Amino acid sequence: MVKEQKIWVATTESGEQISLLPKLANRHGLIAGATGTGKTITLKVLAESFSDLGVPVFLADVKGDLAGMVRPGEDSEDMQKRIEKFGLREAGFSYTAYPSCFWDIYGKKGIQLRTTISEMGPLLLSRILNLNDLQTDLMSIVFKIADDQSLLLIDTKDLKSMLNYVSENHAEFEVDYGKISPVSISAIVRAVVALEMEGADQFFGEPALNVTDLFATGEGGKGMINILDSQSLISNGRLYSTFLLWLMSELFEDLPEVGDREKPKMVFFFDEAHLLFEDAPKELVDKIEQVVKLIRSKGVGIYFVTQNPRDIPDGVLAQLGNKIQHGLHAYTPAEQKAVKAAAEGFRENPALDTYETLLALGTGEALISFLEESGAPGIVQKVNVLPPQSKMGSIDESLRDSVIKDAMLYTRYAKAVDPDSAYEFLQRKGLEAEKAKEQEAADKEAAKQAAKDEAAKKKAEEADARAKKRAAKSVTTTVAGTVGREVGKQVGKKFGSFGKTLGGNLGASLGRNILGTLFK
Repeated sequence: MVKEQKIWVATTESGEQISLLPKLANRHGLIAGATGTGKTITLKVLAESFSDLGVPVFLADVKGDLAGMVRPGEDSEDMQKRIEKFGLREAGFSYTAYPSCFWDIYGKKGIQLRTTISEMGPLLLSRILNLNDLQTDLMSIVFKIADDQSLLLIDTKDLKSMLNYVSENHAEFEVDYGKISPVSISAIVRAVVALEMEGADQFFGEPALNVTDLFATGEGGKGMINILDSQSLISNGRLYSTFLLWLMSELFEDLPEVGDREKPKMVFFFDEAHLLFEDAPKELVDKIEQVVKLIRSKGVGIYFVTQNPRDIPDGVLAQLGNKIQHGLHAYTPAEQKAVKAAAEGFRENPALDTYETLLALGTGEALISFLEESGAPGIVQKVNVLPPQSKMGSIDESLRDSVIKDAMLYTRYAKAVDPDSAYEFLQRKGLEAEKAKEQEAADKEAAKQAAKDEAAKKKAEEADARAKKRAAKSVTTTVAGTVGREVGKQVGKKFGSFGKTLGGNLGASLGRNILGTLFK
């Protein structure tokens, strides 16, 4: 609730109002506590207050109970008691609906939310696919090759086409990019197929989310509350956490430096924050720490919501200046150590034992330390958190559907488009290569046939020449024989009948032999 341009979050037992200063809200924060201690209510109170200040909010609805923000709160005996307890009636408390926009990467319970493979990048994509270090390095090489060849990676079919292209031509690429294992690339392709089978491939495509669309305001200038439906998404912890990290990174990269402002440009709530750091490689944790450190200068506040502060690495936890700690349980020595560490993370209050108080907190109670005007942490206070002004709980599907389709951004993102990208380019290149291969084979076959035809022609010509020679030889021999016989006969006349026959035969034989030799 906003009072005197401050975010009134809770009150102490003595009635002191505990408020968060809007100009220090982008110094980030933590909402922690065991299940059932009131973290979701605290998140709602903060989100509503930022909206009242005109600050857009992005949050993940893990259990489906944040969708009720589109409806005014419902009066009840319990609510009347709480309103009376906090003196809210005099402060102008009223049940209020908040401008909200539902998003869903599966496109079922919100506007379809997408990004491209290229925008996700090799590091985050490798985490979604659960790749090992070698496969992650190969993914980076594939992205570099695609970039060098100006190939757009929009969706998973682009990525698979690119992976197969690199695998098939690995010998050619290894000269410039180093060793490329087709076996490892095949493993990456299998991981992409598994992602598609889970339905998460819908997240990759066009039109991709333009983060500036999250900065809308609703009626009366209230900040839009962007609600990511995560009831199905949370079952894939890697996809859920990597998507939110991608969104944080996009905000960091796209937004200009704004310095210190009277209020944030946007506030980002990261529920189930432990998933972000679970099994995350050091390189990724370092990236998260860098984003958290620097994004406040872009006017964005990040609030991690988790069960225990120990879920957050120390380098990130040190950046969270505004802390709301709900109750923790300590049934084991390890849990007692964790509670002690959480208690020691607050600026000490001589009036209370932080450790014992933390163990004894009831539902709706919390320990709070907000940054003071000077930027120093305030002393820890035990408080009761205010009730939200919007409806607590979920909404029916007909109302959700109406809110989704009435949103200004619905038509912009509802229909997927498939632009000309790596898949189409490589398909054309493959067809061209196949045609070239077929043409080369046809040319070889034609050349082979031409050679055969030429050989047959030459053979026929040689056979014809031989036939002509034989014919000429036969005629010549016959003529020579006839002439020789006649000559022999004339000679033989002088020697009688026997001489005539002998002379004819000898003359014919001699004539054939002599002339036949000349016409070989």
